[in-house]
Amino acid sequence: MCLISPLAGAHPHSFIDLDASLVIENKSLTGIKMIWEMDELTSAELLLDASMAKDNPNVWQSMADELIENTRNQLYFTEVRANGRLVEFAEKTNNYSLHRHGNKAVLTFVLPMAKPIPLAKNAVVISTYEQSYYVDMRYPSEKSIHLPTNVAEICSIKLNTPKPSSSLLDYARSLDKNNSPGEDMMLGSKFAQTITLTCQ
Repeated sequence: MCLISPLAGAHPHSFIDLDASLVIENKSLTGIKMIWEMDELTSAELLLDASMAKDNPNVWQSMADELIENTRNQLYFTEVRANGRLVEFAEKTNNYSLHRHGNKAVLTFVLPMAKPIPLAKNAVVISTYEQSYYVDMRYPSEKSIHLPTNVAEICSIKLNTPKPSSSLLDYARSLDKNNSPGEDMMLGSKFAQTITLTCQ
């Protein structure tokens, strides 16, 4: 089982709705609480396994362990930059879970920063994407990004959704599971939304 499992058809193959809550302590960004809601097709195998095990909590935990390990190995499919510099994440998160929401599987975890990022000194840009663009990962709206109330008056967030050219869209549509984009394309990044956090 793997979170990223290509399916037949044109790019993208799977869809994940994102929700992010910024974890802020002592006026520094220390982590991001992520909620990833997978589409029904992507969720099907997970839910089938859970159903066959009669929703045994140990099975859910085992699937969550494997998903978070796959995700960690891909740096959580997330890039964070502070004043243009790439931010490192902590070794791993122990705060995660997997559950069912109707016919969808939902993975929740906290992405910890290796070091706190002071809000006053940094413009923070966050993007989450799967590089080959087999999986479309996106925020439904800016309402899916949350600031703690104690910094809402001094900080603001902006969600930017790119507008790829028609030629790039045509190229993405032309790909199938046997025809991946070149490694130098970074196709997912060209479709990736960005969150910009700025504070006074």
